[in-house]
Amino acid sequence: MSHSPLHTHNDFHSEVLDTRRTVVVYTPKNYQRDTRRNYPLLLLHDGQNVFDGSTSYVPGQYWRVREAADDLIAARVVEPLVIAAIYHGGEKRVWEYTPTKGGKLGGGGAKEHGRMVTEELLPWLRSRYRLLPQARHTGIGGSSLGGLVTMWLGLEYPEVFGKLAVMSPSVWWGHGALLRKLPALHQPQRQRLWLDIGTNEGVASFGSMRDVRLLKAMMVGKGWREGRTLHYEEVEGADHSERAWAARFPEMLKFLYPRKAVHAHRG
Repeated sequence: MSHSPLHTHNDFHSEVLDTRRTVVVYTPKNYQRDTRRNYPLLLLHDGQNVFDGSTSYVPGQYWRVREAADDLIAARVVEPLVIAAIYHGGEKRVWEYTPTKGGKLGGGGAKEHGRMVTEELLPWLRSRYRLLPQARHTGIGGSSLGGLVTMWLGLEYPEVFGKLAVMSPSVWWGHGALLRKLPALHQPQRQRLWLDIGTNEGVASFGSMRDVRLLKAMMVGKGWREGRTLHYEEVEGADHSERAWAARFPEMLKFLYPRKAVHAHRG
């Protein structure tokens, strides 16, 4: 069976970051035929790892997003959607994906990254693809530092992103900078949030499991409801790898983009 097409764009330029980035876009099989229809969007970080094992961090290990989306759409359990993956900035990745400075690790560029995504990338995508503009149809996702910046952007731009895929987020960054942001959060709209962590991730100094559990508890305290607006999962035996995130991607897609579902936002 042939897969849905991927469209590789090398012409996306960001004035905010003064950089050019590759963006790879998945369109479902009926996209070209059904020209009157607009589609939901899922935007993914670390685009090198999403569609192609030859460009991924570990050669051959990638998220298998096209294969999963094709299967789930064909099975009618996920609504047809457009998935866009933007490449990270190589040596600038840590800076772009972190909200605060992290000592010798650098960092602190998430604000500029957020401006690039919301002011430049989303309009660029919407000018080229038939996308539903509302927040409830617009998702963003990532893993590790990509998960951290996804959660951060969700809190900063609730009017833009109504679906968040936060996989193995680096909550430890900046001594828990993300957690310190939450107490002041007053957000009437509660996005649909997928949050997960593997039981074999990280070493004790990073406290991956402890920090993600605390993030989940704080989100529940802010009104997110498990099984409705929040799916939280601790995946037994899963490590911090593209292979692990690929294994969870189908369930994440089913939760965030269910076919014929009523999208809950108020929790």
